[in-house]
Amino acid sequence: MSLPEWAPEGVDVTVPNAARVYDYGLGGYHNFAVDREFAEQLISAWPGILQVAHTNRAYLGRVVRWLAAQGVRQFLDIGSGIPTRGNVHEVVQAIDPDARVVYVDVDDVAVSHGQAILAGNPHAAAIGGDLRHPAGILGHERVRALIDFDRPVAVLLVAVLHFLSDEDDPPKLVRELTTALVPGSYVAVSHFTAVDDLGREHEEVTKLYDRTPTSVRTRDPKQVAGILAGLELVEPGVVPITSWHPDPQEPAEHEQRSVLGAVGRKPE
Repeated sequence: MSLPEWAPEGVDVTVPNAARVYDYGLGGYHNFAVDREFAEQLISAWPGILQVAHTNRAYLGRVVRWLAAQGVRQFLDIGSGIPTRGNVHEVVQAIDPDARVVYVDVDDVAVSHGQAILAGNPHAAAIGGDLRHPAGILGHERVRALIDFDRPVAVLLVAVLHFLSDEDDPPKLVRELTTALVPGSYVAVSHFTAVDDLGREHEEVTKLYDRTPTSVRTRDPKQVAGILAGLELVEPGVVPITSWHPDPQEPAEHEQRSVLGAVGRKPE
């Protein structure tokens, strides 16, 4: 098949990709037939999964605005996926045009499109990188050019940690990232979790992802808190994402119990 102009050469269009599936769920168009077919299978297994995508995106926006209110002006968004409306740089640069943002993803489509939309933006960049190899991200030339690690940084790990196995050791990876950060920096996460009355739906979704290169792992609140061990949890702690600093200016969201959210601060 011929690739669209936005697709990088060599991209595999025969296997569904988590970033492109998420893009489809959010109404984006940087996805292929294999991603759309897989997404429709997910929706058939669990119709509520579309709400998950949108509430997770809303949570990301609230987190970025909250961090900006704390004075954070540097963001490292790892596992950023394909940029869609409400990107991190759009949110924070509306508050401070000089804020710095680096998007990191393993998917070539996400990186390629990110670079295209950021052309001409001197304070934002998109790079290829793998959360399982923090040193490669922290040492990347574009990260070093844009992010001043002598000042507070917010590391965003939104909807990415549940694609890591226990063998990947997520707590260790987060510790490696936070070692590079000064006190007063933050790590924000969202993570898929098990819900008793949605057991069948979650099981079907997990089985579907097991057929892709990115299996999904649910973790409970204690395990998510453990990933952020050594950081001070911001109130209200590890909670459903719809309960994390809901915006009174926005319409009330139905509680999203399937995804947990939390923000940790590196202590002085």
